[in-house]
This record gives sequence, C-alpha cells and structure tokens, in this order.
Amino acid sequence: MESYLPFLAGLIAVGAFAGLIAGLFGIGGGVVMVPALYYTFNALGYDGHAMHAAVGTSLAVIVATSLRSVAAHAKRGAVDFHVLRTWTPWIVVGALAGSAIADLAPGRALTGLFGAVALLLSAQFFFGRPDWKLADDLPGLPLRGVLGAFIGILSSLMGIGGGVFGVTLMTVCGRSIHTAVATAAGFGVAIGLPGAIGFMVAGMGEPMRAPFSVGYVNAAGFVVLAAAAVGLAPVGAHLAHSLNPARLRQAFAIGLVVVALNMLREAVFGG
Repeated sequence: MESYLPFLAGLIAVGAFAGLIAGLFGIGGGVVMVPALYYTFNALGYDGHAMHAAVGTSLAVIVATSLRSVAAHAKRGAVDFHVLRTWTPWIVVGALAGSAIADLAPGRALTGLFGAVALLLSAQFFFGRPDWKLADDLPGLPLRGVLGAFIGILSSLMGIGGGVFGVTLMTVCGRSIHTAVATAAGFGVAIGLPGAIGFMVAGMGEPMRAPFSVGYVNAAGFVVLAAAAVGLAPVGAHLAHSLNPARLRQAFAIGLVVVALNMLREAVFGG
C-alpha cells in the first residue's frame, strides 16, 4: 500500500488543479487530467490501452467537475440555460459518436490528436482575446447541430469537457466571457456522461487494463480525481469572477505547449 502513496498523492494534486482549471476556464480539467493519467498508466505498466483509459477516466471525472462548476456559476446567475437546452442534444450525439470512433482508433492516434489540438488550444489561451467577435449571436439550425456534434466528437476523443471549444464559440458570437465560461462548463456533462458510458462499453473484455477498471474507465482514478477536483471547482469559479485571468491563461498556455509537444513526440516515435 505504501508504494501507491506517491501515486495517490499525485492524483490528488492533479485533481485539485483540474478542479481549479474547470471553475476558472470552464474546460472540465480534461486538458490536465488526460496527459497526467496517460503517463501514470504507462508508468504502472498498463500501456496497452493507456490513452483510451486516460480519456475514458477523464470523461467520467468531467461529469462531476462540470456539475459542481455549473452549480457554482449558477448561483451567480451567469449560466445561460437556454444555450444548454438547445445545444446539449447535438453535443450528446457527437460525444456518443466520438466514443465509438475512439474504440476503432489506435492509442497513438488518440495521443497524436490530443497533442495536435492541445497545441492549437494553447495558442488560443495565449493569444486569444475575449473581445474578438465574428457574429452577434450563436448560430441556429442547421449550423448549431453541426457545430454541437463537432464539439461533442472532438471533446470525447480528447477526453475534455468541451468548454474550451464552447467558450471560444460563445465569445466570438457576442457572449460575455463570464457567461461563456459558466455556460460552457455545462457542456462537460453533455460530453462526459455519454462519452464515459461509451468508453466503458467499448473497453469491456479488453486485456491489459489497470485494476478497478470498468471498460476503459478506471474507477480508482475516477474516485480520487473527482473527490479532489470537485472540492476545488468552486474556488476556480470564484477566481473567474474576481480576478483578471489573462496572465494565468498565458502561463497555462505555455505549460500546455510543453505537454502537447511531448504527446506528439510519443505519438510519432512511440515514446
């Protein structure tokens, strides 16, 4: 048991940071959790489906962190529930499709996808400005369905909550950054729940999975990460409303670049 204490301590630290990130930026913490879980599973010798397990477990945790984050933002009246109601069905369809695609994709393909998109996201975090605007309002059908499904597919494949894409979409379509962050946190539930279920089903019977795994979702990782992350999500939401996060976003972007480049290296050269 003592040999697992550093591992558990690391998971708690990752979960706490993921909770802060979820509340502060509305991104569900998956950008932090997926690479952390990926390297953890590899280090423990469960490298056969490490990326699938990292993505699946992250999606499960995102359900808990997103619910907590949305509740905290809703108390401040910042959540646009109309957007959640009208976009959620399309996002759910995309998340289910993403989990089905992930079952067919090799781990290195998922690793490469995460690295490539994370590199693009880091540019958005570093250079993005909340006053950039492409439209006065969010699109209606059929474009809403296409964009919602795309957010669901890509987020499910990466194991992230969709808030990264949702915040960008809403801010360039005329919504305030606080409303965008608060509402995009709700996308995490629409993505995480069907996505995690899909990864559970897809991973059933697969060999070389870590102990306490249900399909590609690791229950031990879920419990530790969710407990740590849920407790810190309200703190992140409070910071989002009380601080100017510009410098923090840029610092986070730099760290994300390092992670993204390393994930791309592993995808290309196989670690």
